[in-house]
Amino acid sequence: MREKGRDRERERENERERERERERERERERERERRGREREREERGRKRGREGGMQGWREGGSERERERERERERERERERERERERERERERERERQRETERDRETERDRERGGGGDM
Repeated sequence: MREKGRDRERERENERERERERERERERERERERRGREREREERGRKRGREGGMQGWREGGSERERERERERERERERERERERERERERERERERQRETERDRETERDRERGGGGDM
């Protein structure tokens, strides 16, 4: 009886593994299709640029490249800004902790009955 249960469990595990493999294959297929579409788009762009002579093609390509570079630069700038914001937040947090620690120190001094820093 237990053997039958183990067989069923093994069969379910095998089925799950086959399903995962099918999913990975579908994912690879989608990736291949996406790359193909990108390649086609680039080819069409090059052909369109070539109609104006090689000069137009080169300028069109470099213009696209400059635009991509500007976009990457904007993204890097946004990332730097986010990093600065995180640093400011960490600094505020440290300041709050120092403030809390000072309050605790003051409270302990008061409890000891000391006059503080007189």
